[in-house]
Amino acid sequence: MHLYNLTLKEPTAALHAVVGSFCGGRQQEILISSGVSLQLYRWDASGGVLQNILSSSAFGAIRTLAAFKLTGDDKDYAVVGSDSGRLSILEYDPKTTSFVPVHQEPFGKSGARRIVPGQFLATDPRGRALMIAAVEKTKLVYILNRDVSANLTVSSPLEAHRNTTIVHHVVGVDNGFENPIFAALEFEYDDGANAKSSEPLLTYYELDLGLNHVVRRWSSPTNSRANLLVPVPGGPSASSGDKDGPSGVLVCCEDHIVYVHMDVPQHRVPIPRRGRSSEDAGRGLLIVAAVVHKLKGGSFILLQSEMGDIYKVTVEHDREVVKCLTIKYFDTVPVASSLCILKSGFLFVAAEFGNHHFYQFVQLGDDDSDTQYRSSSYPTFGMAAPSDPLPIPSFQPRSLRNLVLVYEIKSLCPILNSQVIKVLPHADTPQILTACGRGPRSTLRMLVHGFDVDEVTNTDLHSAPNGLWTVRLKDDDAHDAYIVLSFADATRVLRVGEPIEEVQDSGFLVTSLTLAMQQMFMNGLLQVYPGGIRHIGLDKHVAEWRVPLDKRIVSCATNTRQVVVALSSAELVYFELDNGGKLNEYQERLALGSAVLTIGIGEVPEGHQRTPHLAVGCEDQTVRMISLDPETALQTISFQALTAPPSSICIVDMVDGSISNAQPTTFVLIGLINGILLRTVMDSIHGQLSDIRARFVGVGPVRIVPIKVQQRRSVLAISMRTWLQYTYHDRVHFTPLISERMDYACPFSSEDFPEGFISVLGTVLRISRIPQIDQILKEVEMPLDFTPRKLIAHPTNHLLYLIESDHRAAQGLSGATGAQRSSGEPGDHPSTVVWPRAPAGTWASCIRVSDPTTATTLNRIPLDNNEAAFSAAIVTFTSHEDTPYLVVGTASDVVMTPRSCSSGYLRVYRFTEGGTNLELLHKTEADDVPLALLSFQGRLLAGIGTSLRTYEMGKKRLLRKAENKEFPSAIVTLSTQGSRIIVGDIQHSIFFVAYKEPTNRLLIFADDTQARWVTAAAMLDYCTVAAGDKFGNVFVNRLDEVISEEVDRDPNGDGILREKGILMGAAHKTALVAHFHIGDIITTFHKTSLVAGGREVLLYTALHGTIGILVPLQSQDDIDFLSALEQHMRARFVSPIGRDHLSWRGYYTPVKAVVDGDLCEVFSQLPYSQKAAIAGELDRTVSDVLKKLEQIRIGACGF
Repeated sequence: MHLYNLTLKEPTAALHAVVGSFCGGRQQEILISSGVSLQLYRWDASGGVLQNILSSSAFGAIRTLAAFKLTGDDKDYAVVGSDSGRLSILEYDPKTTSFVPVHQEPFGKSGARRIVPGQFLATDPRGRALMIAAVEKTKLVYILNRDVSANLTVSSPLEAHRNTTIVHHVVGVDNGFENPIFAALEFEYDDGANAKSSEPLLTYYELDLGLNHVVRRWSSPTNSRANLLVPVPGGPSASSGDKDGPSGVLVCCEDHIVYVHMDVPQHRVPIPRRGRSSEDAGRGLLIVAAVVHKLKGGSFILLQSEMGDIYKVTVEHDREVVKCLTIKYFDTVPVASSLCILKSGFLFVAAEFGNHHFYQFVQLGDDDSDTQYRSSSYPTFGMAAPSDPLPIPSFQPRSLRNLVLVYEIKSLCPILNSQVIKVLPHADTPQILTACGRGPRSTLRMLVHGFDVDEVTNTDLHSAPNGLWTVRLKDDDAHDAYIVLSFADATRVLRVGEPIEEVQDSGFLVTSLTLAMQQMFMNGLLQVYPGGIRHIGLDKHVAEWRVPLDKRIVSCATNTRQVVVALSSAELVYFELDNGGKLNEYQERLALGSAVLTIGIGEVPEGHQRTPHLAVGCEDQTVRMISLDPETALQTISFQALTAPPSSICIVDMVDGSISNAQPTTFVLIGLINGILLRTVMDSIHGQLSDIRARFVGVGPVRIVPIKVQQRRSVLAISMRTWLQYTYHDRVHFTPLISERMDYACPFSSEDFPEGFISVLGTVLRISRIPQIDQILKEVEMPLDFTPRKLIAHPTNHLLYLIESDHRAAQGLSGATGAQRSSGEPGDHPSTVVWPRAPAGTWASCIRVSDPTTATTLNRIPLDNNEAAFSAAIVTFTSHEDTPYLVVGTASDVVMTPRSCSSGYLRVYRFTEGGTNLELLHKTEADDVPLALLSFQGRLLAGIGTSLRTYEMGKKRLLRKAENKEFPSAIVTLSTQGSRIIVGDIQHSIFFVAYKEPTNRLLIFADDTQARWVTAAAMLDYCTVAAGDKFGNVFVNRLDEVISEEVDRDPNGDGILREKGILMGAAHKTALVAHFHIGDIITTFHKTSLVAGGREVLLYTALHGTIGILVPLQSQDDIDFLSALEQHMRARFVSPIGRDHLSWRGYYTPVKAVVDGDLCEVFSQLPYSQKAAIAGELDRTVSDVLKKLEQIRIGACGF
């Protein structure tokens, strides 16, 4: 077995986020780390979206992220702390649209280790130095500077180690241009690992730039519950001679904020809390995120609590003397891992779970009625008794007042369960259904491959047209003036405006059908119809060319300067516009000898008189490239044989960095009548065609229409489905549109919709636009009340059944939560962010019936008696006429660590009302939490704690039939084929179990040689299982076929019982056949086919929102080629964080029998010289390598 790993969707979690001018200039960008990749976003005010301008895999674990700017520079650098053992400083390169490592300074071993720096990172606010620290002991300081060529330089590391010290947080202190100071929140212990003091220390480390060393300048005990440091602005102001602030830091403690600085009085204020009715009064409140923002007249700090509430903190000062520390409630947003404020007045919330929010500041909270609390209101600024708590003020959460939500970045994090089924009635491929989120921000999402299309308006034409165009009146017009519709014997011209209305004085011939419309150079309009060509000037003067009486025009192609028409006599007639604006016919005609079906001509390049090539598709299943150069006009350059007659041809220039970054690539797109789209690359000088690639678009002829998407040339391919070829991140992609079928389409631009297209289906005319092209999976969301635990689909009606449960959640408030989110904007009400906390030990849970096609809840059944649902399965009992039942595994009074419960239950429900309602038949008590359920040979197979049991249906309860109690920890996964069961243990990997019907025994006969913390598993065949563990690994184990046959031949299992165990386990061991490190915790596996008629792949979903596939390689040639390509990529590709690729993919166990497709895909991003060198060593051309990679990707997933 050999597998090929491809990531279909990068992780969408945001573990870190920083803001800076990474592209240079005044505009700021947001850099997000998902843990294993980097994404760069920029706010597009015109489109109202956050544009993803970069997405790059790090091929390593990103532990922390920061940004800095050298003094006087206009560009920010990104500095990354990772598991590579190196300090990585990255610079954005606009030429390659990627982050380029400027420096990669080694300092320790690779991996996430306690004493190896990388967990904490702090930069000097003036960009002069940075500190990178480990969890324990080690701290390194680097000096940042410029050389004589203005290039960034990094000094050798300066040590600031301190033994027997645990670091909680590190920040850079803003003290102007004095020696840089870094503040660390530390906890000391003695050699016996016992705490020396109950109080952590706030320590200042000063970098002496003159002596070039680091000293421990000042240290002071602080609150024992301190968890976060926030730097306070200081130093001289850039806009005035005053100070930006008093410097120092805010120490965020449980329920309090303390201002601390060297040799100055401390200030303390309490953190306001929600009203006691909506919070657990006995639980302290912590700050989890913070952001500092400087204004011309001062500064403010936003702090966020673990409840999602944001507080505005200001430090009132007179130069360097602090007068007062103030705090007030600001707004409530989702709990964030990072907060970022842009100078343009936006707040980015990188949410821990769910979608990331982008807000605009409406006001700064200075004029509202929220109470402000001041340190001066307390004795000695709140420090009279530092160890005693201050009176905690309260507030009532409200809807957003100071912020307004303007955009969301979709995030699947965390994916807890999923299904891959065909839900949509007219879809030819399955959809991915994911249960995501935590608490009231949980959602059920259906992922559909394709771009969403926004339909702006539609109108009925009362008759079906056979052609559609939009034209502008002048060269410099920004928007279209006319919409032209061609019918069987007439043409209608509509004026674009408010409203759109028909015009009669356009100058077009309206008594005949139209073959083409074109706005010509020198501000003229051109109409091609079967009887001739009509050239209309702005003054309505008409110049007309007519065909001979015995002939007619059957096809044509136009651009702003050239016109080519094909006559019914298989002749080509060529026209060209002269500098005076007159259309002149070329003196010769070209006889082709075969009827012309379609013609394609490209746009005239800027600064040129003509485009030099023409493509003609003929009835003899050929495409001929014809020269239009004056010296070789109408001469055939090359032929391309086809497998079917062509239906449409388009020549378009598009940017494709995989072919050339220097200039656009000329593509010739050929649509065939059998639904195949051919894409070839044309030599722009000689007109030769190469690199032919085929794609099935749909049943029926393919019609190709050039349009623009995000100001770049793109192409629509229309058949039974509509596809879009477009450029994204300088690479050409091909993605379907999720919209109604189209007969005809053309680009459209107006004042209200500057970039869109018009389409016709039958008699309906639609104006649409494509809002985004950064997500190839459309997400349809349905809000949930609690954290989803399990998602299953009904076998016949495709209804979905979800079980949800949450600890410390109030059952009575759950229904209102989902309703509020359904009726308002996400994040509009605080109850949608964090639910009120119930006492410890309280659970809220429900069973939900939903229809994924409409994203609606059909029924919701709450669970009582403090029961929480953890597993579910649809089971068919043979004793009850094969009627399906829903079995839900629940437990009461659950304690997760250590796992215990007062009682477990197996609830059996009957489907009623077509599956939309559930009737409880009975509950069967169990002695532990049922974590895994499965239908097995007409019975229920249940993993209850450490026991594996089978149950039969009874009248009042389930009847236990067989049991095995020999599993070491807890059963979390179950899979089965025939009489064989694969059991996943939470700590001890995979077990093979045989069910012997004559003796009614469940017998363990094989297990793994290595204990693994299994999170998901799936059977690949009767002897092979794939599983994932909690450390981000995926592995495939296989049982020897000889052993498998011996076990099956044993009818009673006596031979299994007599065999002696090996290594304190089963008598037989499985062999590891494949192993690969994903870098994310896999939650589900699905053996499925994502392409109609395609090969089966193993699809996996992971906790941080990752979706990927493992593709089985079917030939030795593919294995050899891809393995060799991977080896060359490892040697030539440099990870942005400096991580060794082989070590990363073999993090815990050496990688085995898996090729990293993500690394192979990076081949297209290399400079052409490196691509050519690698391809030469593989005895292939660059286009051959790219074509092979595309074939594997498209054949496996269709993406």
